[in-house]
Order: sequence, then C-alpha cells, then structure tokens
Amino acid sequence: MLSVIVVPGDSARLPGLLAALTPGAIDGLFREVLIVDDPPSSLAAALCEDMGATAAADLSQAAARARSDWLLVVPPELRMKDGWLERLGDHLRAGGRAALLVGEGGPFRRPYGVLVGRAAAAGLLHPDLKGLRGKLGSGARRLG
Repeated sequence: MLSVIVVPGDSARLPGLLAALTPGAIDGLFREVLIVDDPPSSLAAALCEDMGATAAADLSQAAARARSDWLLVVPPELRMKDGWLERLGDHLRAGGRAALLVGEGGPFRRPYGVLVGRAAAAGLLHPDLKGLRGKLGSGARRLG
C-alpha cells in the first residue's frame, strides 16, 4: 500500500485525477490520498471532504502525515495510460524501488509523477516534484 500525494497544479483537473485513482483505492493499492492545497482553494477543500482525502499545506507536511512508507507524488494534470495501476502494483509486489511515473505524454514530457520512499521525501530541504525527480537520477525505473 502507498500514500498518494497530489501536489499543486491545475485544480480544475483534480476531479479527473481523483477519479483515475479510485480503482487503486478500491483494490487496496492506495491507503490514502493527501492533497497539497497551496494556495488553499474551495475546490480542493470540497474534494477532500467528498472523497475522504486529507489536505496539507505543503509536500513536507503531506509526507509527514502519510501513513505509508511509499509515496506516489503526482500533479492533478497527470493522466496515465491504460493498465498503469496493474504495472504499479506489479512493481511494488516485485520489491519495487523508487520510480518515475510516466503519463500519456511520454518520459520526457510533463506531467509526470514520482514513486519514492517517505524517507527520501523527508530528506529534501524544500521538497517538490522536481526535487524528488532529481533525487531519482537519470537511471530511474519508468512506469507508465
């Protein structure tokens, strides 16, 4: 199980991302969803309430509140290819390691997500998605 952290981005795309995450929550792959709400928005607050997600002021706070050792950090704009939940689950069951989650745009385009251990996120002075991706290095496993 892992914790999903949604970082700030286009909040209008947040409902679509949360809908894409729902099957993973139902299947037990995702323990929880935390939404970094900076700046605070009424849409994010309403979605947190409706979907049972937790709001956090920043990525550091979200990582500290997460109940899983693995974090899936994604922007609201991320749209995944068919079968991504199965590939992610297989990766974790095989003893997975940190990885770059590649969306529909491919590995060199944004948006992307990062699968990382909570300790790695806590080790960054000012964690953000770009910093977490940099921590993975160029040889990171790509899932998508």
